Amino acid sequence: MTSLPTADAYLPGHGDLAWSATHYDLDLSYDLESNRLAGTAAITAVADTDTDRVVLDLAYLQVAKVTVDGRAPAKWVHRDHRLVLTLKRALRSGQSFTIQVRYAGRPRQIVLAHHGDAGWEELTDGVIVAGQPHGAPSWFPCNDRPSDKAPYSIRVSTAQNYAVVSNGTLVSRRQRGSGETWHYEQDEPMATYLATVQIGRYRLVPDAGDGVPIYGAIPEDEEASADYARSFDRQREMLDYFSEAFGPYPFPRYTAVVTDDDLEIPLESQSLSTFGRNFLTGEWSEVRLVAHELAHQWFGNAVTLREWKDIWLHEGFACYAEWLWSEAGGYDTCDVQARRHHERLADLPQDLLLADPGPEHMFDDRVYKRGALTLHAVRGELGDEAFFDLLRTWVARHDGGTVTTADFEELTTELTGRDLTPLFDAWLRELSLPELPVP
Repeated sequence: MTSLPTADAYLPGHGDLAWSATHYDLDLSYDLESNRLAGTAAITAVADTDTDRVVLDLAYLQVAKVTVDGRAPAKWVHRDHRLVLTLKRALRSGQSFTIQVRYAGRPRQIVLAHHGDAGWEELTDGVIVAGQPHGAPSWFPCNDRPSDKAPYSIRVSTAQNYAVVSNGTLVSRRQRGSGETWHYEQDEPMATYLATVQIGRYRLVPDAGDGVPIYGAIPEDEEASADYARSFDRQREMLDYFSEAFGPYPFPRYTAVVTDDDLEIPLESQSLSTFGRNFLTGEWSEVRLVAHELAHQWFGNAVTLREWKDIWLHEGFACYAEWLWSEAGGYDTCDVQARRHHERLADLPQDLLLADPGPEHMFDDRVYKRGALTLHAVRGELGDEAFFDLLRTWVARHDGGTVTTADFEELTTELTGRDLTPLFDAWLRELSLPELPVP
């Protein structure tokens, strides 16, 4: 086999720049006892260049049948987590086509050296899918690169008495024999790593407030209800505050899933976030994570990086949202948070370039905190009115699309008429930690 494409240097062996998906239709059946997943994926797509080869990402699961526009390709090979289709007739750039893949097997997480494990994971009594950054191919064939966003239809059939939570809006829930099928529609474009399925014995609890529908998917016992109420009681306030600061909430609904199992970290996905039961303490150390994951709906999900090297555009912004909520929610001010974390970073090694931290450091806490400090420095330079206008315009202009650091710098200049290159160079492209501006 000739060398296969890699779309992003931070995630080698994933993604194909020759084509882009325009819609995913996933029809899945899952048996919890045997951990067996069977699925049919129908992907509508467009060729981005002239090509006679299409490469998809799919790990561990066995492919039974593949068609392109209803016909078998000249040849297909599935090896090393990549499904390679050799076409009978080459595609022209701009040409639309449809891929259908029927597959089955026992899904499991994908483990990579720099990124650890991600993907489909069995819980004590259920399933979670943590896709970031490389886990999507563990459960469906896809073009696994963040620059390729598309709407999704997701149907999951599984045992009764289990809830299925997925991206977007629940449009139907139907019993079929001894099982039940849950159907979700994610109409807004979504990157593959943000697609998810959560299966468990959950109660779906609606928030009684007005505005965007908010749901909790929580374990069925009364203790979980009390803990959820204590830890998420101000989530409506958060959403309203962020909607003022960043612009309208970008999706039709939001769901917080709480697994009965403990989790190491919360999980980000589009229109929902997932927390372990261990995060239900009501303490600031966990409340900040509720704010962080909610903020990702704007920064990461609605507006998505084009390349993983720009991860600060997700994590730095979500971390700064924590500090904003800290002030708005009556905890510490942004200035106090910034000074505290600047002091911590000053004591750590100065060997990370925020604009390109490398795959081994892309989820380093320094990316989160230095990214937030970068925004605090920009805010200090511009003032509150211009800064929050910048954030709202950033989301409004790029909602549903993908972005780069250069895009953010250019928008800053466009809106303010000021060249902040020296500031961005110091915070993003130099190793040493700049001094924190005095408010």
